Amino acid sequence: MTEINDTATFTVENRIAWVKFNRPEKRNCMSPKLNQRMGEILDELEYRDDVGVLVLTGEGTAWSAGMDLKEYFRETEAKGLGAVRQAQRESYGWWRRLRWYQKPTIAMVNGWCFGGGYGPLFGCDLAFAAEEAQFGLSEINWGILPGGGATKVVVELLSMRDAMYHAMMGENIDGKKAAEWKLVNEAVPLERLKERVTEVANVLLKKNPVALKATKDAVRRVGDMTYDNAEDYLVRLQEAANSYDDHGRKEGIKQFIDDKTYKPGLGAYDLAKQS
Repeated sequence: MTEINDTATFTVENRIAWVKFNRPEKRNCMSPKLNQRMGEILDELEYRDDVGVLVLTGEGTAWSAGMDLKEYFRETEAKGLGAVRQAQRESYGWWRRLRWYQKPTIAMVNGWCFGGGYGPLFGCDLAFAAEEAQFGLSEINWGILPGGGATKVVVELLSMRDAMYHAMMGENIDGKKAAEWKLVNEAVPLERLKERVTEVANVLLKKNPVALKATKDAVRRVGDMTYDNAEDYLVRLQEAANSYDDHGRKEGIKQFIDDKTYKPGLGAYDLAKQS
């Protein structure tokens, strides 16, 4: 008999996939089972025609309080180096998948977000938090450095001074401070969080999906390139996107120049007219 792994769940509504960490009694800490399940869910949703945007959130009062200290660390380490490396591959693997996912992704941080939770937070393209949410790199408080990519995440998103303070002090910050530090895009009251994320998801659903995927990749790739390398990469990336959907680009130009039905600076072209 196959054991049901419900450590993460999802529902699809109006082309938005709502994916939830589902260990509320553990503040949605990431265990090996949860990491395995997230890999399966990402596989299942990535190319479904009825999914246009993926939202990642948490059941209960937490987004994710990081890695499960008992299951991910103590119990895995007791099984030896091979088990440790497998657990790392599975966790880092789905975070990496999330960074390069086919569909736009949004982190909806409804509560606690600690340590290892910064991996999937950074993996999502956009992030919105409840003002009441708590963010923390608590690793220093139990004698290790913020690993699993967490240090890289804060260096990538925060100023050096804020990153250093956050990593060294082990103090929590709320959603408002996380938005101020640019760890997330915006913070809103918890009761408005799903409404705001739904608004953003619905805007993304109106965009050309091939262009969205190319844009996601471009923003992540060009940061460590020279200007000349980035310029060349972006030309090639647009040419590659055209090979998948050249008609979409031409339809957008047609609706602006010929039909005069929209203005690119004020909205998107009508995908329904693209045959």
